[in-house]
Amino acid sequence: MIPVILVMLPQFSPSVPQTQKPPCFPKTSPSLSRDGDLVIGTFLPLYSIEVSSVRGAGLFESHPDKGCRDYRWLHKNYQQVLALVFAVEEINKDPNLLPNISSLGFHLYNAYHSDERTLESSLQWLSGQGQLVPNYSCRGQEKSVVVIGGATSALSVQMGTLLDLYKVPQISYGPFDSILSDESQFPFLYQLAHKDSSLYHGMVQLMIHFEWTWVGLVTTDDMRGEEFLWNLRRDMIKHGICLAFAEKIPVSERRHTESQDMFVPRIMQSSVKVIVIHGDTDSLMILRYSQPIDIFLWKVWISTYHWDITMRPQWHDGYSFHGALSFSQMTKDVPGFKTFIRTVNPDKYPEDILLKDFWCSAFKDQEKLENQDQKECSPNTSLEALSLRFFDMTMTSLSYTIYNAVHAVARALHEMLLMASEKESIRDGESWTLQPWQLHSFLKNTQFINSAGDQVFVVDSENSEAQYDIMKYLFFQNETETLVKVGQFIPNAPLGQDFTICEEEIVQSWFESKYPHAVCTDSCGLGFRKTSREGEPICCFDCSPCPEGEISHQKSKDMKHCMKCPEEEYPSPERDRCLPKAITFLDIKEPLGMALACVALFFSVLTALILGVFVKFRDTPIVKANNRTLSYILLISLIFCFLCSLLFIGHPTTATCLLRQTTFGLVFTVAVSCILAKTIMVILAFKVTIPGRRKMIWLRPGVSNCVVLLCSGIQVILCGIWLGISPPFPDTDLYSQPNQIIIECNEGSVLGFYSVLGYMGFLALGSFMVAFLARSLPDTFNEAKFITFSMLVFCSVWVSFLPTYQSTKGKAMVVVEIFSILASSAGLLGCIFIPKCYVILLRPHENTQEYIRNKSGQHSVREFEGIRIASS
Repeated sequence: MIPVILVMLPQFSPSVPQTQKPPCFPKTSPSLSRDGDLVIGTFLPLYSIEVSSVRGAGLFESHPDKGCRDYRWLHKNYQQVLALVFAVEEINKDPNLLPNISSLGFHLYNAYHSDERTLESSLQWLSGQGQLVPNYSCRGQEKSVVVIGGATSALSVQMGTLLDLYKVPQISYGPFDSILSDESQFPFLYQLAHKDSSLYHGMVQLMIHFEWTWVGLVTTDDMRGEEFLWNLRRDMIKHGICLAFAEKIPVSERRHTESQDMFVPRIMQSSVKVIVIHGDTDSLMILRYSQPIDIFLWKVWISTYHWDITMRPQWHDGYSFHGALSFSQMTKDVPGFKTFIRTVNPDKYPEDILLKDFWCSAFKDQEKLENQDQKECSPNTSLEALSLRFFDMTMTSLSYTIYNAVHAVARALHEMLLMASEKESIRDGESWTLQPWQLHSFLKNTQFINSAGDQVFVVDSENSEAQYDIMKYLFFQNETETLVKVGQFIPNAPLGQDFTICEEEIVQSWFESKYPHAVCTDSCGLGFRKTSREGEPICCFDCSPCPEGEISHQKSKDMKHCMKCPEEEYPSPERDRCLPKAITFLDIKEPLGMALACVALFFSVLTALILGVFVKFRDTPIVKANNRTLSYILLISLIFCFLCSLLFIGHPTTATCLLRQTTFGLVFTVAVSCILAKTIMVILAFKVTIPGRRKMIWLRPGVSNCVVLLCSGIQVILCGIWLGISPPFPDTDLYSQPNQIIIECNEGSVLGFYSVLGYMGFLALGSFMVAFLARSLPDTFNEAKFITFSMLVFCSVWVSFLPTYQSTKGKAMVVVEIFSILASSAGLLGCIFIPKCYVILLRPHENTQEYIRNKSGQHSVREFEGIRIASS
């Protein structure tokens, strides 16, 4: 006997007292055994020992072990047994593999999701006893060299804890788990499955594609589930997706019964439309047992390949998961496997009691026959006739890994035996016993290309990232079901080619042929922005209108901040798009521009007519009064004052911008200078009345002309400095009006503009003050009163102009300036020259020397002399 050290099995009692040496019990066969020179121990979950008292009937049938308890079949897992058998037969038929041994065999045990039963099965394999005898091994010559098992991480850990004590190699065929890669904890455990560290990212890509932002998660309450939850949540947050809830199924709930926890009602009652499911089939079977019967849940389930969505307690339970999406690992077809399983039947393997029991259980359940003799259970049919709920003709990822694991063991044994032969470890007449621990160094170096063309590595660090087919689960009204490929996810593919989906295929199975609306809050409409709710996830928000001047459109909806339009565009009234701004200026073609132009031309013509009247009646006393030359200059300057307003109408150009303000300033300065000169001459005429005095020199006509030239010359100098330093130029105003681009003249130097305007105002104010002082002089042909009133109008207009000009923008600013020019010019024309024209044209008898003498007789001699001099 070979003693076996075991330190932690208090729940088991030896069948004989420990003080006695226990006998070797007769060896009891495992669930399935095929003898060989070398034997692989295999642990597969084939049936469950737990029975639901409420809804168990239909999925699993009793195992024919009437000694202890009621077993119930996990029919879908039987494909794993066939993958094992197929691989062993394929190796035994290959003359190039294991040539020095006659055959490779296996012992198959059922794997339970129970620490107690897993350890019990492992000890039975180690001790070689049907009945457990701790600390003893009743095997004769050792033929078992390796263990293939661990459909889940939990099973791998449970088995590995015990097998590591004996340095027995264990190949885990379940999903890849980074925890099991820790050689310090599991030095003799190998994983053949592809890494699935990008699986969560593929699911997030699916959510992004369908704009699902409010998603739930159901996972197992263990380290693997916690790692998936952390990775999934991190990637979801990165893409603005929120996790509505995360329900963790306790490991203690891993049984085929209804849950005692209330997590299932919480999931079903939740408003979340999309739920991700992560976990193995046995861990999540409790979800199928606890779901409502015959109720369509109106939810989209996204599952991983670890969970077989087709396994369920009853026929009609498939409605709840109709339209579910499953990420299934891509596997290549193994040549000959599908042909092999088509030919499998109890007649082909009459010694295989397990196959016969599975066959009768599956076909009896499918045909819904309760009392059928096992000898008559569909002997002439094929596994292909079974529905997807019982058997899958396509090799699953677990079966594919088992197939690779068997071939990996065979190749490691082959290399080991070749090396032993070279070292003459096996001599004639000498037996050689293979120890399991000797196989490790060969397993670590094993790599090969399998019959499907895939590269297989035993060392998990060399395993590549898994690639996934996205399968859609369909359950029809006739209670048939199928899985249809609707997309794929290849993690290492170039961006844009890694995730593909066929929307037409995927939407047809959903509700009313439209996308499920998986959001916490409906998207904000165009013209609105998101406002976060305090204490709630970012996916739950309120919607508020965009601020003035900003928009949100299709590309920027559901954003926290609205966007501003480009400078040449403005927001629509709905604030959902940008509209091009209208280019605006005071156009001659528009009514206002045309009206102002007509007014300017009318007053220009009127002024020209008045000038013509003055020229025609130039020798009359009323024309000669107050310096005839100054009157001519004033009328000409007023004509240009009216005409210069036309420079402000039309599209601004470089020429018009340079001329409009300077021309306006110069012609108005000449006009105001003439008025100032006239007023000064009137005062001097009445103050200097004694001929021959030296003061009479100031009454000469050249003095008034000098006043005009001097005052106008100063304005010319100011305009020259302005144009030389910073002249006006055409410019665009994008901001004064929200929906307009204003084409205007930029004044260049603001100081220059207001210097010109201020100097003209200074002259106007001086003229007004001088005229105000002369208001009491005799009024026969005296313009002092008219000048006073005209300058009052002039100053009033331009004093009102300043605040109005500053408070307006765009065309209104130009209109204000044109109106001020026209109003002030018209005031000068009307107040000074219209009364004279009235006398000249309508009362010519008053425009004679006799009338002047008669009227002057009423004044003193000094006053008469002043009138004479002023009229000279």
